[in-house]
Amino acid sequence: MDKIKVLVVFGTRPEAVKMAPVVKALRKNVEYFDSRICVTAQHRDMLDQVLRIFDIKPDYDLDIFEDGQTLTQITCRALTGLEEVIKDFKPSIILVQGDTTTVFAGALAAFYHQVKIGHVEAGLRSGNIYSPYPEEANRMMTGVITDFHFAPTETAKSNLLREGYEENKIFVTGNTSIDALSWVIDENYRFENEIINNIDFNKKIILLTAHRRENIGKPMENIFSALKEITENNNDVEVIYPMHLNPRVREIAYNILGGMKNVHLIEPLDYLPFTNLMNKCYLVVTDSGGIQEEAPSLGKPVLVVRRETERPEGIEAGTAKLVGTNKDNIYKEIDLLINNQEEYRKMANAVNPYGDGKAAYYIIEAIKEQLCKK
Repeated sequence: MDKIKVLVVFGTRPEAVKMAPVVKALRKNVEYFDSRICVTAQHRDMLDQVLRIFDIKPDYDLDIFEDGQTLTQITCRALTGLEEVIKDFKPSIILVQGDTTTVFAGALAAFYHQVKIGHVEAGLRSGNIYSPYPEEANRMMTGVITDFHFAPTETAKSNLLREGYEENKIFVTGNTSIDALSWVIDENYRFENEIINNIDFNKKIILLTAHRRENIGKPMENIFSALKEITENNNDVEVIYPMHLNPRVREIAYNILGGMKNVHLIEPLDYLPFTNLMNKCYLVVTDSGGIQEEAPSLGKPVLVVRRETERPEGIEAGTAKLVGTNKDNIYKEIDLLINNQEEYRKMANAVNPYGDGKAAYYIIEAIKEQLCKK
């Protein structure tokens, strides 16, 4: 039997987290697969953190990151580097994950060389091509040239069917982020950050993440102002915000939340401490995508501070709530979860719609079924 040559391409921390279970599944099935890993390093430091955690050593490292890089530069450098990798390895299929610029460049490079494309986490749609930006467009453009769509949910599959993709090329697998979580959560985890170690987790700890381009400015000011008022009006509430590296985001955070006793502005956390912090907190306020999938599997309600989300399954299941970026509405929804235990329990106990933690297995079984030559 000829082995299937699989090139796994990723470039950012979230991609690495979600591809790690796939990489490990491929390596457990060496009788079927000859796999290689190529990282673009679109995000350098944050990517390397995850590679260390999951003990993944790339076979190819394009190392494209530069300070102040534009989307055009990322795309061009990734395409150029991937061309050489494809010529060297001659893969049967290239796997990309999600919605970053690396994903679109990886799929486009595969298409240019007539290599089959597998899109992990396919079919998510917000309905607004500029939100999230540029991720919504990246995901849609990748779908056009994809051969095998690995959709995390039935909703994602329905999106793809509605856009005209063939049903026999769509595979509902669950989300690989749930696979990854099962390896890293430790109830006795001790943080290197002493600020976190000294926090009383018997209090109602809110974990905040905020970084979206479309939220920078007035929307982000509203998010931070609502949290400021929540902590001022509730003595048993504290906020932990691992600040994004974007200088504008930090400026807004310091202006509104700086110097507050019950708000902890800390440096970004690696994946391992971040997920364990999420496991210990009371609820999550976020404009991130992946956290909407991960937090519910830990029983944490999620308030999504965006106008729309490409992950409506959590909203429909009741594990997450889309609250927008209006200050008064954000305050009202946080206040409800803090002071109404019945509402909190409803969200915390809702069933996570993102799968059973075996997504990577389902993905490689589908590839096997589609590409094995006996």
